[in-house]
This record gives sequence, C-alpha cells and structure tokens, in this order.
Amino acid sequence: MLRPDRRAVLAGVAATLAAPSLARAATIRDGAGREVPVPAKVTRIFPAGPPAAILVYTLAPDLLLGWPRANRPEEREFLLPGIGDRPELGRITGRGSSANVEVVLGLKPDLIVDSGSTGRTYFELAERVQGQTGIPYALLDGRFDQIPASYRLLGRLVGREERAEVLARWCEEAMATIRGRVATIPASQRPTVYYARGPRGLETGLGGSINVETLTFIGARNAAADTPGNGLAQVSLEQVLAWDPEVIVAIDTGFVADVRVNPLWAGVRAVRDKRVHLAPKLPFGWVDFPPSVNRMIGLWWLAKLLYPAQFPEDIRRLTAEFYGLFYQVAPDDDQLDRILSGRN
Repeated sequence: MLRPDRRAVLAGVAATLAAPSLARAATIRDGAGREVPVPAKVTRIFPAGPPAAILVYTLAPDLLLGWPRANRPEEREFLLPGIGDRPELGRITGRGSSANVEVVLGLKPDLIVDSGSTGRTYFELAERVQGQTGIPYALLDGRFDQIPASYRLLGRLVGREERAEVLARWCEEAMATIRGRVATIPASQRPTVYYARGPRGLETGLGGSINVETLTFIGARNAAADTPGNGLAQVSLEQVLAWDPEVIVAIDTGFVADVRVNPLWAGVRAVRDKRVHLAPKLPFGWVDFPPSVNRMIGLWWLAKLLYPAQFPEDIRRLTAEFYGLFYQVAPDDDQLDRILSGRN
C-alpha cells in the first residue's frame, strides 16, 4: 500500500493552523469574472467535474465530498486513504453530466467548484446552479497557464491561502524553467507530435484544444493543429499517415502494443523510428486525462521525452516530489516503475 507522505501532510496542516485569522471578503471574483459569495466556513465542496475534483483534492483533500467518477483500485493506490475512495457523485459539467440540482442540494455542500472553460455556456451554468441552489459556485479558469491563479483563488475561498501559495509557486517555477529552456531550442529541432487517444489511437486534440496545451507549451508542433475546429476530434488513419508525425504520445496501453506491430501504421515515421510513447496515467493522466494540475508532472515528462539534452533532471525524483506535495503520498521504487511505465 502507498504511504501518505507525512511531511507533506503535516506541513499542510501546520500551515493551515499557523495562518493568521484574516477578515474574509464578502464576495470574490472567480475565473470567469463572476462575483461569488465567500462562505463563512467551508467544510464540504462539491466538484462540478473531474478537473475541479483534482484541484480541490490537491489543495484541501479533507473538504472534497467525493468524485465525479469513483476512482479505480489502481488509482486509489496513489491517493490518500479514506479520500481516494470517497463516493461517486456524478458531474454537473462536461460530457455525461449526471448530477442534478436535487443531488447537489442533498449533499449540502458549502461550495461548488468547477475548473475548465469560462465561456458563456459555463458562465451561464454556474449562474443558474448558484441561483437555484443558493450555494456559492466558483468557476475557475482551467487553462494550463492559469493553474497558479486558480490555486490562489480557491485558497482564498476555502481559507487555505498558505498551501495554495506553495502549490502555485511550484507550478510557476516549473513552467518558468521549462519555458526558458524551450525558448533556446531552434524551431527545426521541435518535433511534430501526434497525440493519440482511445483504443484505436484515432481521437486527438485539435489546435487550441485544452487537451494538448502541454504539447503547445513545450513548443512541440501538434500534428492536428491546422485541422478546422477545436477540442477533441476523430481522425482517419489516412490523415495520420499524411501528417507523418515524428513522435506519437498515446494513453491507451492496447493501442501502443498494437501500433508497434500493425502493418497499417508501419508507414508513420514515429512508428518506424520507435518513437511511440505511452503516457503515465496513475492516478490521473499526465497529458490531459483530465486536464487539471495532474498535467504539471506531465510537462516535465514531455520535455524530457522530446528534448533530453536540455532536460537532464531525474524524472523519478521529480515524480516522487510531485506526488508527495500534490497527492500527499510517497510512492516507493516499484510504484514509481509502474507509474512511469504508463500501465495500470
């Protein structure tokens, strides 16, 4: 069993207890510019979708009512006991939304948190749910580079400002370091990458999609960037052959095993050059699955994968550090092997 990282847990508790008693603002402006009432005390948070659940868990796991989808045993192994196995609540936002207003009211949360798009659809949903339930609903900007700001905003909402600052600074320092090194890499040395999702590897993120933000951040050329549309899309094998990516990053174990021997994919340069990589995904995906702070360690993994000369850091050490600070658990060597292999 995975051990909770006692130093991380105690540091978080100590920081919370030592924080000065500050006057709480009556309202706070969320990531969509909405005025959200600040609860006098937050003990129960309902996450509107998976990205919000991860953000809340990493900041204040004790406040998380449950998960949009129940975590599987192999995922719970890398989460705090008693929290990783909290119940499935359904979701308010995104594909397959299943939690209605009655469900939310029955759980009596002090705060609803969403993280993702702040566009009109989600803005209006937040306003409607807050109006119907009377429960403050904070909509946080889920874009990758806005993660530090979202932590600070959420920290103020729930009274965990000091821990929020620690997490925000870790993210900022990682992004600044990686951005600075990538800036020195000539465009000719930045590979074309195809992000393969699903068992057939034919779902991918188009240009501007939140699902491929980390690839864009590290300067990789997304093979599907010029395809009309945004978000996720199904593509044909013929299209992948035409793109002829230098690297394939995938999330499905079966697809990776098949593509390496499938003659239909043999013409793709990444397959010929043996540059098909299975992204880690325990307890959450490192590239986008879902697109939350779990992508921060994935940013280091992608940078080392694509630019090994510029990123000599030990990915095992970085992984242990990230899991200790954000997930508050300490993976042992065997568990690190399993995480980094990309398998369940």
